[in-house]
Amino acid sequence: MTRPESGAPVMAGRRELTYAVLLCVAGAGLAVWAATRTWTVELTPRPTPLPPVRVGRTGADLLPWLPALALVALAGGGAVLATRGRLRRLFGVLLVLLGGAVAAGGGYGSLAGFDGVVSRQWPLLCLVGGLLAMAGGLLTALRARRWPAMGARYERSARSVAAPRSWGGQVTGRRTTEAWDALDRGEDPTAD
Repeated sequence: MTRPESGAPVMAGRRELTYAVLLCVAGAGLAVWAATRTWTVELTPRPTPLPPVRVGRTGADLLPWLPALALVALAGGGAVLATRGRLRRLFGVLLVLLGGAVAAGGGYGSLAGFDGVVSRQWPLLCLVGGLLAMAGGLLTALRARRWPAMGARYERSARSVAAPRSWGGQVTGRRTTEAWDALDRGEDPTAD
């Protein structure tokens, strides 16, 4: 069974929407996770019989704004699903900016000279996560015009608003089937 040609752009739009949301969510999630890992361990010496004091600092300790921006980018991935039109493209631009800021924080963390023993893999994962979120935002900003909107199937059309059907009380017998058929068509059988 083949789909009509008009269905091909819709499926491509859904696929692009899925890729964009997955890029945003995966990138932001990776950045949040990497920001909560220990980036540095500082050793403070103590008198001879005592071992040195180890103080671990996470990326959130060193750059407190980094996990906050990554969480906003994570929420932006959901906002891409829930919006449409210009607002969706605006969220795409916002996600590009947020992903760029998260990537910049990861880049700074991998190059900065923090005190103590520095672990470079976590800042680099923040950098990668920011770049993924940025790619998802860029895809959204450029291609969102062709994507379907969430829940458009269940919105009331002008036809159903202009001429609602009156079902008049309880639905029984054969009219029960008619009510289910009306629901399948997207109409509300209880609307007056």
